[in-house]
Amino acid sequence: MLALCAIAAAAQPGYQPSDEILKARSDFEAERFGIFIHWGVYSMIGQGEWVMQNQDLNYKEYAHLADGFYPSKFNAEEWVSAIKAAGAKYITITSRHHDGFSMFDSKASDYNIVKATPFGRDVIGELAQACRKEGINLHFYYSHLDWGRTDYPRGRTGLGTGRSEEGQDWRHYMDFVNAQLTELLTQYGRIGAIWFDGLWDQDAHPREDQPALWNLYEQYELIHRLQPGCLVGNNHHLLPFEGEDIQIFERDQPGQNEFGLSGQEISPLPLETCQTMNYSWGYRINDRSYKSSDFLIRYLVETAAKGANLLLNIGPRPDGTLPDEALERLEAMGKWLAVNGESIYGTTAGCLQGQDWGVSTQKDNALYLHMFQAPETLSLDFTDKLLAAEVLGGEKIAFKQKKGKISLTLPSPEEGCVDMVVKLTFKNPVR
Repeated sequence: MLALCAIAAAAQPGYQPSDEILKARSDFEAERFGIFIHWGVYSMIGQGEWVMQNQDLNYKEYAHLADGFYPSKFNAEEWVSAIKAAGAKYITITSRHHDGFSMFDSKASDYNIVKATPFGRDVIGELAQACRKEGINLHFYYSHLDWGRTDYPRGRTGLGTGRSEEGQDWRHYMDFVNAQLTELLTQYGRIGAIWFDGLWDQDAHPREDQPALWNLYEQYELIHRLQPGCLVGNNHHLLPFEGEDIQIFERDQPGQNEFGLSGQEISPLPLETCQTMNYSWGYRINDRSYKSSDFLIRYLVETAAKGANLLLNIGPRPDGTLPDEALERLEAMGKWLAVNGESIYGTTAGCLQGQDWGVSTQKDNALYLHMFQAPETLSLDFTDKLLAAEVLGGEKIAFKQKKGKISLTLPSPEEGCVDMVVKLTFKNPVR
């Protein structure tokens, strides 16, 4: 039984973001595109990261997967090189998922890739080094819940893993979580964000009880103290709590709820949508249903047009390689961003939304029209003086402006064009 009175958070509400956090939030928003990596011993089974829960695998037997985990083809520099070429600005990787296996060298638990596997290498450390070399920011996903630790009080998932009701000790488990967070924030250099997941496992408790139940304020204070510029995000599908710096939307863009996890209101914090390339987060050997490169490019554009970042997921194979389909899509996105990146990076939601032809983003005195279906002519209502119009990577566009109306004569998009971006440069900042 959970004794809520014994686990009150050490820090109280009243969070005031520091100058370092405010700058980090602004920098994060400007990046607009990151890559999510779901990787762990579950990849060996090839049925996704929830296989332990979905197939009621015994936690003691499941732990033996580590005995054979040897990703012989893992090369952090190759990963980061491909991700950088795709135009992504940061990587969020699973340091520990719900199965409890740590993908980093941890003194708090021997159940990690260095101590429990014949591979014996700290992949998080190697990735951190490669990211620093290439100027890519590194974020850590960290699961709040654990299906294998006996001190974690059972919630609504992981009930078939064979753990008994005895030995549950919330304070002991929270101390373990804090110890691992300390390791992640002191062993690998500058970390851009901690990305929590799993709070929903204890959803029998009301929303207002969750910060105290999970010691969120204590953890957030710890993170901000160890790294004053490290952002905190929590994929709890609720409005953010105090101390959080990012609002996360799972499989939906802000304002949408097709997947059923994003019905919460939109906060003024930086926004991030996480989405899969196929239908799986962790490697699933029979999931070949990859979204097309065109779809993913437009999804990135639509997400940026809502003022949010896209965190696009890849599930590496158990040998440490990225699937060929993922690499192909990264390459296509990189080629598009090499020409059109200025319409994504550092932009905000555009003033023109829900148009028949597409969406818009904007930055300073530039308005970017993302033409998914470009008409021959376009009329816009703007009183501010238009100085120039052009297709990014292409030609100048003829226009007329009279009495608050702008008329554009648009060129025909090139064959196979997924998004013709028209840049309008005004005399003053776009409002």
